[in-house]
Amino acid sequence: MRNWQEMNALTLAYLGDAVYELWVRTHLLELGHEKVKELHKQAISYVRAGTQARVLQTLLPDLNEVELQIVMRGRNAKGGHPKNVDVVTYRHATAFESLVGYWQLKGESERMGWAFNKVDELIYHEDESSK
Repeated sequence: MRNWQEMNALTLAYLGDAVYELWVRTHLLELGHEKVKELHKQAISYVRAGTQARVLQTLLPDLNEVELQIVMRGRNAKGGHPKNVDVVTYRHATAFESLVGYWQLKGESERMGWAFNKVDELIYHEDESSK
């Protein structure tokens, strides 16, 4: 495998998407969700582009220089976007996935854990404010 520095940001995002999806599914099972319909509904709230973009915004102040470069590469990567998501949101979600892919390749499980805890905090606060 090539060095992460030589990889296209969309390739990092491709890996990051898979890593994040696996974390979400495992995490939901750990939280006690068992019904597939419930798991799917909850997973969507975690993996939608809007959630990933908002999480990225909360992470930005605490990212180091290299991580910020990965985010910029992911955000600026040329690629399509789904019709149900605006371009800016989708690019920020791609940047988040690129960052997760980078952390995976570097073996930065602590950083991923920190970021994924931020996801939980965001989801919790959004659920509380919608009640």
